[in-house]
Amino acid sequence: MTFPLPNASHDLSGQVALVTGASAGLGQRFARVLAAAGAHVAVTARRVDRLEALVAEIAAAGGTAKAFALDVTDADQLTSIVGTVEAAMGPVSILVNNAGIPDAQRATKMSVELIDRVLDTNVRAPFILACEVARRLIASAKPGRIVNIASMAAYGYNGNGAALYSTTKGAVVRMTEALSVEWAKNHINVNAIAPGAFASEMMDGMLERMGDISQYFPRKRIGAAEQMDSTLLFLVSPASECVTGTVVKIDDGQGHK
Repeated sequence: MTFPLPNASHDLSGQVALVTGASAGLGQRFARVLAAAGAHVAVTARRVDRLEALVAEIAAAGGTAKAFALDVTDADQLTSIVGTVEAAMGPVSILVNNAGIPDAQRATKMSVELIDRVLDTNVRAPFILACEVARRLIASAKPGRIVNIASMAAYGYNGNGAALYSTTKGAVVRMTEALSVEWAKNHINVNAIAPGAFASEMMDGMLERMGDISQYFPRKRIGAAEQMDSTLLFLVSPASECVTGTVVKIDDGQGHK
């Protein structure tokens, strides 16, 4: 094998990427970054009006994207969306499992309905989608990249609410590790990003409830989605062909230990 010097290409030309939770925040940014790197991006979420605006923005910047309605708590939609995207755009070779919701409650105060919704969104959905993408890649003997969005909450919890969120993100970390082993022989790389406190709709809600938590961090700031661009591109690009089963923590030194 021969490699360029440096072996650091982020060129995603000819690839189709599917991003969940793309109507706002981190997912929206991830979609724009993948499109800027040359991928054709399927943006999915429940709020289709926001997706259409994102598609227009990506097109204006010279990229290619299409919007697809997806409620990740609906099993039928989960099992059909990859085929729908493939029929419209071609085989999916990159999946970014970004959709997620917080619980923002103490464990003993959660309804069973809320417990189910958090588990369905944060654990069941990324697992099913990863399997749907992998199944097609394996059948066609093609490589692929799956990036799960975990959280630093997988590694620490202060006891003030969101125990289930922390639990689900721990599950995402283990899912990433386990699936990477199962699919290594198929050249499907499964990795994760574990952000700390980064600006997003979810973080906006937390700041409203808890005030300016950034003042408790060493750098006294909330991260910007743009500061994850290079990590995302690394994990989906040719540059990381040998990297699988890895969780990249991006916490800005916020102290989630």
